[in-house]
Amino acid sequence: MAGRDRTPSERADVCVIGAGPAGSLVAYRLAEAGHDVVVLEAGEWFDFEDRPTQMERALRPGHDAVGVWDTDRERDAYTTSGEATYPLNVRRSKGVGGSTLHWGGRVSRFAPKDFEMRSRYGVASDWPIGYEDLRPYYVEAERELGVAGADDNPFMPEREEPFPMEAFPPSYSDSILAEACEDIDIVTHSVPNARNSEPYDDRSPCVGYGTCRPVCPSGAKYSADVHARKAVEEGARVIDRAVVRRLEHDADGDRLTAARYQTPNGELHRQTARTFVLAAGAVENPRLLLLSKSAEYPDGLANSSGVVGRYFMEHPYVGVVGKMDGLTGQHRIGFGTTESYQFYEPDGDPPPGSFKIEFSNEGGPRIVDLALRQRDPVGSLSRTISSPGPSTLEGLAGEQRPIEWGDELLETMRGGYGHYFRIVAEIEPLPDPENRITLNEDVTDDFGDPVPDVSWSPGSYFERTGERAHEVIDRIVEHIDADVEDVERIPYIEGVGHSSGTTRMGTDPAESVVDSNQRTHDVENLYISGASTFITIGASQPTLTIAATALRLADHLDSEVL
Repeated sequence: MAGRDRTPSERADVCVIGAGPAGSLVAYRLAEAGHDVVVLEAGEWFDFEDRPTQMERALRPGHDAVGVWDTDRERDAYTTSGEATYPLNVRRSKGVGGSTLHWGGRVSRFAPKDFEMRSRYGVASDWPIGYEDLRPYYVEAERELGVAGADDNPFMPEREEPFPMEAFPPSYSDSILAEACEDIDIVTHSVPNARNSEPYDDRSPCVGYGTCRPVCPSGAKYSADVHARKAVEEGARVIDRAVVRRLEHDADGDRLTAARYQTPNGELHRQTARTFVLAAGAVENPRLLLLSKSAEYPDGLANSSGVVGRYFMEHPYVGVVGKMDGLTGQHRIGFGTTESYQFYEPDGDPPPGSFKIEFSNEGGPRIVDLALRQRDPVGSLSRTISSPGPSTLEGLAGEQRPIEWGDELLETMRGGYGHYFRIVAEIEPLPDPENRITLNEDVTDDFGDPVPDVSWSPGSYFERTGERAHEVIDRIVEHIDADVEDVERIPYIEGVGHSSGTTRMGTDPAESVVDSNQRTHDVENLYISGASTFITIGASQPTLTIAATALRLADHLDSEVL
């Protein structure tokens, strides 16, 4: 890594900032079309061969959800304000591949109603594009990522063609919960997964390591470094550990001229290009625009609307984690196989928002958690809700469990492992201009730049929807065909890494940052790709829509701009 050439490319048609799914797909498609592409990525390009070692680290105590990806706490410093504490660095990673290095891999499309919230329900705003505009790009995205699924979701539009791979069969635990749903007329269906159920795209099928989050050693689960590698094979150049600190524009402020970035040895470089694509995520995208303020843009680059950083969105979750007398086999696989979109269309007056029910095969403690359970308070299931991390292992106030050894500990582990289940609901948020990313001028990162401040409050819409989701989940639990020994409600899971909405798309330059082709209204050669351009995010994971809009942008740039 130390000897890697990180000097600028002499000639570039396109400079892409960020090598997550949006940036990597744009770079690959444009390089494949013959354009000179350079990608600047703040994080490291990790060697695939190191993944087994990373898996071992993930299985040992003391690592949080993304700790195996060498998050730099000083480089990635941030602050949080608002009603909800937002755990940004627990949910994101910087590196070639971005957060797809450790994501869960669910890849449902947004539903048609997600693009038409104002027209249908009188809330939020409509997108300037609709489901039909993205339909062909959803097909391409599923093919590029490699999605295993089945056309068995009756609450989504009819598909154009089958998924690239067959769906994974229901897990044993999911089958138990699906039977409970059937008893109360809740329709369940398979989960589209961006992981191989068979050999695909020169990648292994899933072999069941069960450590999908935070690392898939086999490469069966898609991560965007796949397309970064393909982009390089097509002639693109990816410069890792290149932290873009400012974007520079011409004298009139009409066009970008360069991205100024810093390398690990402290050198500052300027990468010039004809066109720039900002694809650094819903926090760093607005941050970089705000850092790039100038006389022409005193409130931040491309921010004549004042909207940059506003309308930050995230998916809250609610649910339960419980224990039953029968076996469930938690942690045998690291992903869900069954879910329900039955509650995705709002109803009532006023209606609750959309939510979808997800079953998790990661409920309850891992073996290592049970072995160290004496550090947890007696009677606590809550420490097993989220991905294990340092907080799982720290001593907590209150009555502590007695220390166990030998056969006594072995019996505890046998009784505690394999009996847990977890049911959650992904909740639709509404965009709120007061939920926003700003610069905290009082706190700086290791480059001396103000850090982003995340101000987020879920709001009453979430509370109403969350209450309805809990009612549904409680009914499912009541109908499980087994003795449920203990259930602990999850009233609220803080942000899960679906940050969106901070450089929103729109037709009115006074109320949005980019147009329907994701070009900034103010700067003619600056485009923004990724979830920061989204108007709403429904109750579905955003990655497939990130990929679809990235492919649509690449198509537009290739055919009409470059």
